[in-house]
Amino acid sequence: MPKRRPPSHALVIIALFWLISIPASASTITPAPSTLSRLTDQAGALPRTHTLMVAIHGEIVIEQGYRGHRPNQTANIKSLSKTVMSALVGIAIEQGVIKSVDQPVIELLARDQIPTDADSRIRNITVGQLLSMQAGLERTSGQHYGAWVASKNWVRNALSRPFVSEPGGRMLYSTGNTHLLSAALTHTTGRSTLALMRDWLGAPLDINIPPWTRDPQGIYFGGNEMGLTPQALMALGEMYRTGGHYSGRQVVPEAWIRTSWQPRTRSFYNGDEYGYGWFSSKIEHETVYYGWGYGGQVLFVVPEREMTIVLTSDPTPPSSGSYLGRIKSLVGALITATSEQGSESG
Repeated sequence: MPKRRPPSHALVIIALFWLISIPASASTITPAPSTLSRLTDQAGALPRTHTLMVAIHGEIVIEQGYRGHRPNQTANIKSLSKTVMSALVGIAIEQGVIKSVDQPVIELLARDQIPTDADSRIRNITVGQLLSMQAGLERTSGQHYGAWVASKNWVRNALSRPFVSEPGGRMLYSTGNTHLLSAALTHTTGRSTLALMRDWLGAPLDINIPPWTRDPQGIYFGGNEMGLTPQALMALGEMYRTGGHYSGRQVVPEAWIRTSWQPRTRSFYNGDEYGYGWFSSKIEHETVYYGWGYGGQVLFVVPEREMTIVLTSDPTPPSSGSYLGRIKSLVGALITATSEQGSESG
């Protein structure tokens, strides 16, 4: 985990030393304690916030719980799970479990999971298209979600859906896509997605990954209902921010991070670009990359500001782009606070 912020009485001394010692060209500073306190209160004023964590230059500067929640408590991260699944796929490609993002997913699935009467175009759906939500199949999210998770076989159900776009076409956000990847990893490795995540992400990041929901065939839900602590999400975000490194170890290939962040399509819901499990946008003139889960579960990485932000929220009220917009406003305030113009002095 990134270093915790030292007691408040040492903050001014450390900030002054840091400001004196850094090169004059540096543009990102750690905000003053009063600014951090104000921003912490601003996050708490959002009606559903449970936790907020902020790291700048690898140092935790905000770690706050609200409404009885704490950053070390497991939270249902909802569709932010898709961002975690993307990391797992990147490692699988590095290890040769998956050939590449261009490999057709049916080559990685058990034969009895592939419906014989499905549209032949399912043979063209690639791993990368599933990650970028460009499979072309009718969505399993939104109005179709309930029927999908009530089906007897989630994989077969997802593959049996009609095509509403060609593979590689427009973005059709569908949790079934990332669940197909969970099924593919399970079949090709002979190990559960939980076991893979614990070995490939949990151990190197020193985070706990508890069991979560499984489908009727016992495959761990790829893309929803995963439980992680905000502290674990911070470790994941910091690992991505530093090019896949964590505690001296290369966890995710650096090339995979660049590939994941590369825009491939655009979301109909929020207008932001989407790569492999990551949205990207501009906030306060800075490029930000983020994972987004229902209800306001977010992980933001702002590379140019050396900043990682985790915010968890009540997952039960209806999710909307307007609430995401309020979270983005908070992220914008945090970015502004790290600029010399937006900082407090003394």
